[in-house]
Amino acid sequence: MPVFRLTERLQFPPPRLAADEGLLAVGGDLAPERLLLAYRQGIFPWFSEGEPILWWSPDPRFVLFPDRLRISRSMRRTLEKGVFAVTFDAAFGEVVRACREERRYEEGTWITPEMVSAYWRLHRLGLAHSVEAWRGGRLAGGLYGVSLGRCFFGESMFSRVADASKVALVTLVEALAARGFQLIDCQVYSDHLCRLGAEMIPRESFLALLKRGLAAATLRGSWRFLGRGAEVDPGRGRAASVVPSAPGGRRDSPYFGRNFNKSLSS
Repeated sequence: MPVFRLTERLQFPPPRLAADEGLLAVGGDLAPERLLLAYRQGIFPWFSEGEPILWWSPDPRFVLFPDRLRISRSMRRTLEKGVFAVTFDAAFGEVVRACREERRYEEGTWITPEMVSAYWRLHRLGLAHSVEAWRGGRLAGGLYGVSLGRCFFGESMFSRVADASKVALVTLVEALAARGFQLIDCQVYSDHLCRLGAEMIPRESFLALLKRGLAAATLRGSWRFLGRGAEVDPGRGRAASVVPSAPGGRRDSPYFGRNFNKSLSS
């Protein structure tokens, strides 16, 4: 399959035209309008510093259905003990920076300064969210991603203390399940998320589920009201509002999706 070159026109080729490894297009920009259009079509950006923007839609797709989350007995005990306080949208910038730094310690990072700025813009629009796990008043782990309709698109996660990112993820999944979310997009396979219940599904199935999830209203705005635990006071955030969707440290926790270097064959 050819790799398509994007122009200034706000348009993507159909995901089914992606190359075997998932690469669909190159170029374009990371403006909010293009990023949101990409997510709505099952496409995400992934590139390294010094490269053009690369857009991907792998087949199969790795997803986690909230009602199929698997929690081990040891993790359940950790949750019941309240070892970590969990907040939402209390430290978005710090979470993104921590994810970027952890990736740099491994095999490089796709969280370029350009990507950081792009997701900050989505956060200000009330569409990108972070989940933080705190211990002793310090950030121990967390994750961030994008929410549209009743779908959450996981971007990255990090852990400085054992189980911190797992607690953040489990808390997120349970909160989303309680609000009728249908799908968490993990993008590509990782053993860590597989143990928590994520599974591979055909791209066409993913796109059908995505369309159904995007038909619901988006929970837009601050998600701070979802947090639990009194160890950290996240302050007062703007209350989330429901708006119609647009048409269409310790590294024990591999992040969402892109848990390897740029080449899918590496």
